[in-house]
Formats: sequence, C-alpha cells, structure tokens
Amino acid sequence: MPAEPIQSRAAILGHPLHPVLIHFPVAALIALVGSDIGWLLTGDPFWARAGLWLAGVGALGGWISGLAGLVDLVSVWRIRRLITAWCHAILAVMLLSLASFNWLLRLGEPEAHIMPWGLYVSLLTAALISITGYLGGRLVYEYAVGVDIEEALSRSLRP
Repeated sequence: MPAEPIQSRAAILGHPLHPVLIHFPVAALIALVGSDIGWLLTGDPFWARAGLWLAGVGALGGWISGLAGLVDLVSVWRIRRLITAWCHAILAVMLLSLASFNWLLRLGEPEAHIMPWGLYVSLLTAALISITGYLGGRLVYEYAVGVDIEEALSRSLRP
C-alpha cells in the first residue's frame, strides 16, 4: 500500500463518484445474462423487454460512471502512472462498447437478435465485467485509490 492514499478528483465530500455509480450498471449487465436465458427457456416476450431495459441501463449508466473514472485517470498523475488503471480503463471501454452494441441490437425489436448475438455479447460483457472489476479492486486495495486511510484505520480500531 502506498505511503499516502491517492485522492479522487471526481468526488463529493471526499467520496469518489466512480465506485458509487458503477453498481447499478454492473448489476443490470449481469442481470441481462439472466434475462436472455429466461427468454431462451420460456420464449416469453417479457424477458426480451426486460433485456432491452437492462441493456440500456447498463450501457448508459456505465458510460456515466466511466466519465467519473476518466476524470480521475486523466487528472490525477498518481493514478495515470499505474498500469493497472490503464488496463482497467481500456477493458471498461471495451465492455461498454459491447454493452452499447447489445442495447442497439435490441432497440426496435427486442426479441429479434437475442439468439445468437444478444446472448453471446451479454456473456462476453459479463466476463469483461469480472476482469475489469478485479482490476478496479486492485486499484482500491493495493494502491488505495480513493481511500481515506485515516478514516479506515480509525474505524478498524473502534471496539
């Protein structure tokens, strides 16, 4: 762990925005795999409509969260010099491009392209989320990006 934490520039009251914003898009894109499988097993159009919404929330929410991460990447030199940060960013752009493509596939006719492309892209996106999330975790736990070490230590020392 570094001698001092790496502060986020995209933060509100010291709380970094990127980790706050990323949870809903990640959940939506993981749930998209489930909705595609639900449609595959049942043929119920509900699952196709749900997939359209999940893909949209995942793509748009991910891009919004990504902007907060991009602010930190380009404006904080200690983040910018980390190879892990660049790998995280590049994979995030790849997965958000796939998520956006998946959403565009579903616009107009949500059921038309679930098989095979929609499901394939959903699975590939979920795999990229796991790798990108792992790298994001490394940024927090190994480099203390956006972590207030003094507050964390004071909380761990409380009875």
